[in-house]
Amino acid sequence: MSELKNMSKSSSPLGKLDGASSVVIINYGAGNIKSIQFAFKRLGVDAVLSDNPEEIMAADKIIFPGVGEASSAMKMLRESGLDKLIPTLKQPVLGICLGMQLLCKSTEEGNTKGLGIFQTDVKRFSDEVKVPQMGWNVIKDLKSDLFKGIKENEYMYLIHSYYAEHCKETIAKTDYGINYASALQHENFYGVQFHPEKSGVEGEKILKNFLAL
Repeated sequence: MSELKNMSKSSSPLGKLDGASSVVIINYGAGNIKSIQFAFKRLGVDAVLSDNPEEIMAADKIIFPGVGEASSAMKMLRESGLDKLIPTLKQPVLGICLGMQLLCKSTEEGNTKGLGIFQTDVKRFSDEVKVPQMGWNVIKDLKSDLFKGIKENEYMYLIHSYYAEHCKETIAKTDYGINYASALQHENFYGVQFHPEKSGVEGEKILKNFLAL
């Protein structure tokens, strides 16, 4: 393990700025990474994009992003072996949007089996609402230190066609045709359906809270 630490210090700028947490964004072709990197940069942290298992394991915090389609995303994770690595991580991990959904047991999108961290399934919104949900909506019934300092019914930015069903790991809820889990937590794994990196000052607070976990 000491070799891993030495390797991370010598080979990769993992974002250690004035004692700040080192953050790695898991690279599996998820897209839209720059906005996440810019959000952490504003907090004084250089979030590094990596698919290197040693870099990922050595980081203080992990971001599991997701933009795109679930079955192709899982295919990329399997081909890289990251599907085996991610469930073994011990540091705080934050799944964003599709990243959160892939941490669930399964999703109806492409009838895809997920990583099984969160004990819930992901369903498609009904045709009774406009799909995808795109824009600002509120989060409520907030639990977890991830939402420290965040008021109930705070607005967050979302864009998604599928939602996670409620389970005992639900730490935030949102209404859109149905009341669903907009955030989940199981041990060191956290997931948010919304995009904190695109949710203004309050979203930035959530990322700052994640760094403090």
